Amino acid sequence: MRKREERHAVIRQIIRSENIKTQRDLVDRLIDQGFQCTQATVSRDISEMGLRKSGDGSYVLAEDLNLKKMIVDMVESVERANNLIVVKVSPGAANGVAAALDAATLPEVMGTIAGDDTILVIGRTEEEAKSFEESVQRMRG
Repeated sequence: MRKREERHAVIRQIIRSENIKTQRDLVDRLIDQGFQCTQATVSRDISEMGLRKSGDGSYVLAEDLNLKKMIVDMVESVERANNLIVVKVSPGAANGVAAALDAATLPEVMGTIAGDDTILVIGRTEEEAKSFEESVQRMRG
C-alpha cells in the first residue's frame, strides 16, 4: 500500500473512533501512529477524502453521513448470528443501503448481499460483527 493510501486508511479509523475537531488534532494523531506529516498534508487529505464537519464541529466521513441517513430512514431491524448480520430495511431499499455499507469500507464488514428488503452483512469475525450490529443500533437511536 502506498503511503498516502495507508495514511487515508488510518485517517478513516481515527475519524470513526475519535472526536477530531481540528487539523492539528488529526496531525497529532497521525504522528502518534508513526506518520511524518504536516498540516498542509492533512489539509490535502481532508479535501481528497471529502471529510466534512458535523453539527458538533468534529470531522466525519462523507460516506458515513450518507450511511447514517440511510440507516435512520430505512433500517427496520438488525439481528446477528455469529459473524452474520441480517438487516431488514424498507421494501426496495436493500440495494441502496448495501451499496452505502460497501462504500463506507467499514473494516469489520467483509461484504454484503442484498435482496429487496433484506441485507446479509458478513462480518470478518464474530466480535467485529457484534461491533457492527451495535453501531447500526446506535445510529438508529
